[in-house]
Amino acid sequence: MQKKGAMSMSPHRELTSEAEQKQQGELQQLRAIFNDVLDAIVVFDEYFQVINANESACGLFEKTKDELLTYQMKDFLMYFPYDMIEAYYPALLEESYFKYEGAMTLRSGMMKHVEFTSHKHSHMSGIIVCTFRDITQHKMMENERFISHHMFMDVFNEAVDGIVIFDRTGQLIDANPSFCERLNYTRAQLLTKTLEELVEPTYHYKVKKLWRTLHQEGKTSGELPIRLENGDVTFFEFTTTANIYSQYYMSIMRDVTEKRLMEQQLLRSEKNFRAIFENAIEAILIWRDDGEILNANLASSRTFELPLNKLIGSNLYTFIDTKSFSALKVLQTFQTKGEIRNQLPFYMPNGEIKQLEFTGKKGIIEGDHLTIFRNISERTKIEQELRNNEEKFRQIFNGSIDGLVLWDGKRNIIDVNSSLCDILELSKEEICAHSMEDFISSANLDAVIEHKETIEQKGEAEGEITYVTGNEKVKNIEFSTKKDILPGLYMTLLRDVTERNQMQEQIRKSDTLQVVGQLAAGIAHEIRNPMTALKGFVQLLESSIQEDHSLYFDIIKSELKRIETIITEFLVLAKPQAVKFEKKNLAAVVKETIDLLNAQALLENIQFELSVSPQLPMVYCEPNQIKQVLINVIKNAIEVTSNGGRIIVEVYSTEPHYVTVSIRDQGDGMPEERIKRLGEPFYTTKEKGTGLGLMVSYKIIEEHKGRIEVESKIGEGTAFHVILPA
Repeated sequence: MQKKGAMSMSPHRELTSEAEQKQQGELQQLRAIFNDVLDAIVVFDEYFQVINANESACGLFEKTKDELLTYQMKDFLMYFPYDMIEAYYPALLEESYFKYEGAMTLRSGMMKHVEFTSHKHSHMSGIIVCTFRDITQHKMMENERFISHHMFMDVFNEAVDGIVIFDRTGQLIDANPSFCERLNYTRAQLLTKTLEELVEPTYHYKVKKLWRTLHQEGKTSGELPIRLENGDVTFFEFTTTANIYSQYYMSIMRDVTEKRLMEQQLLRSEKNFRAIFENAIEAILIWRDDGEILNANLASSRTFELPLNKLIGSNLYTFIDTKSFSALKVLQTFQTKGEIRNQLPFYMPNGEIKQLEFTGKKGIIEGDHLTIFRNISERTKIEQELRNNEEKFRQIFNGSIDGLVLWDGKRNIIDVNSSLCDILELSKEEICAHSMEDFISSANLDAVIEHKETIEQKGEAEGEITYVTGNEKVKNIEFSTKKDILPGLYMTLLRDVTERNQMQEQIRKSDTLQVVGQLAAGIAHEIRNPMTALKGFVQLLESSIQEDHSLYFDIIKSELKRIETIITEFLVLAKPQAVKFEKKNLAAVVKETIDLLNAQALLENIQFELSVSPQLPMVYCEPNQIKQVLINVIKNAIEVTSNGGRIIVEVYSTEPHYVTVSIRDQGDGMPEERIKRLGEPFYTTKEKGTGLGLMVSYKIIEEHKGRIEVESKIGEGTAFHVILPA
């Protein structure tokens, strides 16, 4: 029995052993999975005490398993924020499950981003299984993607260059504001177009090339002509990258229209520079710091007396004396300032020494220097000759017996010689402190203006003026002016001809008066004989006629007496006579003269208009002589004034200490050349005139220290101004 029972239990034990082995194998597999899983797993008992933890948990919390087995739930919860801890226990009690995603700060201070789940298994005696999944790297990548996206959008929207995104068909997906603005399209308008539609049709082959390169290399670049909304074509430089964003392509488009224009201008500038460089008259060298000549134009070959192939490669310093002070100073200035403008003697290979003027700029062409040379040897020689001539001119200028003055276009006096100082009786400093106009009186102004106009037209002119020195000495100055005697300067020669003029005047008057005197003496003698008879017969008639004609006889006797007076004064031309001056009211003398000639004027139907300024000063004169002058002038005015005309007589004072009598007729006037000859002996404009009347008048006024001025306009009449000192 026992043996049988023993035999019957053997199979059961074998089954139990196999199940246990299978269970043990599964437990081992579970332990392996538990330990190898990447998530950190910590198991707690119903009292929240750690009863197990896998290797990932040890790694996450940086603790050994034995250390973790001493932890309780609260030790782990303290790694989380306070609000999460408050929510944990109620959720676990009510739902036996809690999930949290967020930050966890370890005791070391390191922060981790985790997914935390806690599950309470009531069928397993209240065991709590907590899983900690470290998603820090995942979150960091998400943040980076988020930041990158925002940065991309910021760059996309704010970029100065155009940015456009398109798909594999060329359809535009997006375009930034810069690109829209440059093409003058709205974003909505652009997104309806393809890349090929924007490109000028004649350049569609470039779009095909773009796609081909993109498919082969994943990126491409180049230039595309884009048609703007207004129809204009603008060139864009592009860089395109494939699969940059959600399988799309992105192109950065830069408007290079201005760049192309600048490049074209630069190309033209280079061509122009090359043309100037090769065809310039002046020598141009490009050279290095050590003096080696890198390039030279054809003119350089002539200037430096070397064939071009030998000049290029030679050393510039071999042409100058580098030991001379001037050369060392030039080189030092060039090195410190980076530019130079100077001149030096250059020693040519053929032994010739040339004076070259040069302008240099340091490092202007790719770090090398450019210098332009001009041969000024001839100019230097001419300048030396000019200096010599100027020295000779200075010797002549200072040694001349005539006065010489240099003045500029603004009439500023630049220099005078000593002879002019003697003529003007002023020092050189006093003269140079004034302008030319300061030495011109109002009486000479018209002559000087005419003189200046002649200078500008003909380059030279001459004339004569009256100059009054500081001590009231009157001098006659003869002058002649030459324009541009030196660049921008005029030179005037002045000669005191006072004595010469006086002598010539004396000779002329002597000759004239000798002839006139002889004639006057004869005429006076011939007139006086019948005058004596007339006077006698007038007296006989006066006594024999019974009717009262005393008024007529008084006039006849007065006129005969005046004739005698005129004859007597006429003899002044033959020999001077004593004249008695007295203070007279010139206006009264004028009125008497007009009264005397009024009858003659009425016969010609001519009216006198007399205007006298009040409070006129007295004039120191010989009244009969002044009356004779006025009669001569007024009679001439009556003769030239047409029937029904007027003669305007004015007495006034315009200049200080002078009284003027103006007699203006309404005749035909006379030209300027006739006015200049008035007062000359035997010069007259009348058919039966002798010219002696005005000659005597001029002489009388001259003896009274006055003057006669005449102004006349053809067709308007003539005015005589008799000006006498008060």
